[in-house]
Amino acid sequence: MLIKVYGSAIHGVAAQTITIEVNVDTGGVGYHLVGLPDNAIKESSYRISAALKNTGFKIPGKKITINMAPADLRKEGAAYDLSIAIGILAASDQIMAENIHEYIIMGELSLDGTLQPIKGVLPIAIQAREEGFKGIILPKQNTREAAIVNSLDVYAAENIKDVIDFFNEGKPLPKIEVDTRKEFQEKINDFPFDFSEVKGQETAKRAMEVAAAGGHNIILIGPPGSGKTMLAKRVPSILPPLTLKEALETTKIHSVAGKMGTETSLMTVRPFRSPHHTISDVALVGGGSYPQPGEISLAHNGVLFLDEMPEFKRTVLEVMRQPLEDREVTISRARFTVNYPASFMLVASMNPSPSGFFPDDPNNTSSTYEMQRYMNKLSGPLLDRIDIHIEVQKVEFEQLAERRKGEKSEDIRKRVLIAREIQHERYKDLKISYNAQIGPNELEKFCRLDESSFSLIKMAMEKLNLSARAYDRILKVARTIADLEESEAILSHHVSEAIQYRSLDREFWNG
Repeated sequence: MLIKVYGSAIHGVAAQTITIEVNVDTGGVGYHLVGLPDNAIKESSYRISAALKNTGFKIPGKKITINMAPADLRKEGAAYDLSIAIGILAASDQIMAENIHEYIIMGELSLDGTLQPIKGVLPIAIQAREEGFKGIILPKQNTREAAIVNSLDVYAAENIKDVIDFFNEGKPLPKIEVDTRKEFQEKINDFPFDFSEVKGQETAKRAMEVAAAGGHNIILIGPPGSGKTMLAKRVPSILPPLTLKEALETTKIHSVAGKMGTETSLMTVRPFRSPHHTISDVALVGGGSYPQPGEISLAHNGVLFLDEMPEFKRTVLEVMRQPLEDREVTISRARFTVNYPASFMLVASMNPSPSGFFPDDPNNTSSTYEMQRYMNKLSGPLLDRIDIHIEVQKVEFEQLAERRKGEKSEDIRKRVLIAREIQHERYKDLKISYNAQIGPNELEKFCRLDESSFSLIKMAMEKLNLSARAYDRILKVARTIADLEESEAILSHHVSEAIQYRSLDREFWNG
């Protein structure tokens, strides 16, 4: 007897429905699994056999042929255990399965028949709804994530016996429902860190506010213990809240990577990713023999923090150049290509020298050559994509001992939101969301300078030995500063402040 069961495969951050055809034939004995399964799927026969035996069923001693269609698409992971097991039981007449074609069935089996959670549940649920399936049957731990997709029945199963009884005896499975909008609104402002906890560093806080308002990449340069990491961790708390569309987009990526918690249904705050400096280029941008999203995709719609940036391997940093421009990653293999979104705000930090101190600090023991070699770890094209360079000075004792709290993230965020609204209105007819994305044509149109501002930037280029690439960055940042003040025109004090945020372009750093 031939039975068709439906599962799903992840391709990039989207899902594709897989038809699992199970045929049980009396003409011999054997177990044949075809359709490009990986080793985890090939080993499923052992898990399925033990699980069925421990729940009062068995794999029949007949010729079993299982085809996973489309046969030319590679399948991976143990998520098909439940689909295959139910298909075998139905095809061998051990259970009734009249309406099995109405459901997507996915889950990994333990030897005692209990179900283990799987990856990529959200895109699977979205695809199931689009293709008109009545419902989806999943391990209990995955159901809250799938339930954010409306117009789809989501059923929770703790073990294979629950699923067997659902089809065979009509015994109902728990139906999971989540009020997506309510949950989204309740947790949209849940932040573990707040800028009010940062003592001193008013200049750096201001730079962070400007960066958040314009979506600018930023690098913090300062000695150990000056608060660079502390500042970076608080950036998500001043960024605009995720829209529901962005939240779903971000959740899909984390779901595919298996980074969603069992009690989490939706990502409600912008992600903050901080990979260790020993990370490989594949782990950062994504890829592998079975492609998975990398850290830059996990930071999509959020913040990627590279602590001690010069300590990262140069090859790792260089592979970020294209994603910083294109805001997506394309991973190509001989048989397929996948795209992962990667629109993130880069926040980086570094010490001013190998010894950790600024060149004019008495504690600095690094020679000019050592400092130059240290700075050369960051290439010009990469620094070209970082709009704001800010020096973070050591915090004085008086500031540390100050009991008065600093300005709250909530207050800073209000100003950022106003600036973003201005930008949204300005670029509504363009494929641009915020100032950091504007190109040469938009610069000419939206960043015009009056005579005094032009004279100021010209003098800065000459006197401070600023590089040519600094010019565009100064204009972009000045545009954001003007937006924070709700000023239509870019004035000289906006340009003056923007010039202060180009530390690494000065002769002091370039040797």
